[in-house]
Amino acid sequence: MTIYIGADHRGFKLKEHLKSVLKNEAYDVVDVGAVVYDKNDDYPDYARPVAKHVGAAPDTDRGILICGSGFGMTIAANKYKNVRAALPASADHVYQARHDSDANVLCLAADFTDEETADQIVKTFLAAPFGKEERYARRLEKIRESEPER
Repeated sequence: MTIYIGADHRGFKLKEHLKSVLKNEAYDVVDVGAVVYDKNDDYPDYARPVAKHVGAAPDTDRGILICGSGFGMTIAANKYKNVRAALPASADHVYQARHDSDANVLCLAADFTDEETADQIVKTFLAAPFGKEERYARRLEKIRESEPER
């Protein structure tokens, strides 16, 4: 599994922390930026490459996106085919996103998420399985039918 990670200026510090944690856990991490803090950058510039990579391998790769509120990244990422981005408030919440909805992009709100909470959310996101129950698969198929062709 490759984990693509990206953040704008408001998520930059948390991204750097999580990137270090993930590499220490021997995950294959690709940082799509920002590579330096730039208070004038825009979150869609980082959501795009993460979403494109994960959308190309939605069952194997994962993405992590971080901005101030988490909303911008979630909205931007969900515009791409095969991306199921979620903005959880806790580890239990992200477990449901993975198990029930097969979320493959995790969005975090840097303004509202401390490092310890983020660590737990990321750990759960990467470990939790998709439930594969018929009702979950049926619902995901209905979503796929309405996705754009990008």
